[in-house]
Amino acid sequence: MNANALMMRPIPKTGELLPVVGLGTWRTFDVGAGSAERAGPATVLKLLAESGASVVDTSPMYGAAETVVGDLSRELASAERLFIATKVWTRGREAGIRQMETSFKRLRVNRVDLMQVHNLLDWEIHMQILREWKEEGRVRYLGVTHYAESAYPELERAIRTGDIDFVQLNYSIVSRSAERSLLPLAQERGVAVLVNRPFEEGGLISRLRGTALPGWAAELGCVSWAQVLIKFVLSHPAVTCVIPATAKAAHLRENLHAGRLPLPDATSREKIVRELIRL
Repeated sequence: MNANALMMRPIPKTGELLPVVGLGTWRTFDVGAGSAERAGPATVLKLLAESGASVVDTSPMYGAAETVVGDLSRELASAERLFIATKVWTRGREAGIRQMETSFKRLRVNRVDLMQVHNLLDWEIHMQILREWKEEGRVRYLGVTHYAESAYPELERAIRTGDIDFVQLNYSIVSRSAERSLLPLAQERGVAVLVNRPFEEGGLISRLRGTALPGWAAELGCVSWAQVLIKFVLSHPAVTCVIPATAKAAHLRENLHAGRLPLPDATSREKIVRELIRL
């Protein structure tokens, strides 16, 4: 693989390749309709597509984010280059259908690449209609999400029994519980993994701000702590794509650079963990 290229990893169920760094939209894309308000999201969405990345993760619980993604992707003529992932987050079959239909309208699409049941809310009910929609071609992939370790047993049950294509979960250098069984299970069952909160909602970046990078970071091609944190996540073989949220072009460039080789090996991973504990 070209070390200067953004890495790609296959979706296990189909072999379709996805770039390993994508874009989350929580908070960052919840903005108004004015051009000034949307300048940041417009810039990062354009940069994402031009950089060869594609995954954009959003949700109806993210305020205006779905609408902003839908409007800007059309304005930037980048819709066909993006892999759009959104979610259903409500109780009951009919309420779920209504919410997902609204998401289609907001995103300005007739088909969604990935529809996920947000935070596992009524996931077994929603999966019934989603399987039908997948057969009809309205959604390409199905998944479930959560952001808390307390939900891991239910995420594991969904992987074992739900016939899902994706699981989205929290994983970072300081939140490693997923390594014990959830990530290995996803790998075993051929379920793609999207990782949210690689920076612990910015907490890790704040904690490390002003701290000089150790010498070994350069060996990984890292010029920032953010890149170290992303490379750590991507070095787990079960991870398909990491989706840090941002509306700043400089941060997206930084994140995308972390999606290039080399990645930490097992020894380097432990070295990174020790360094973070020390700090």
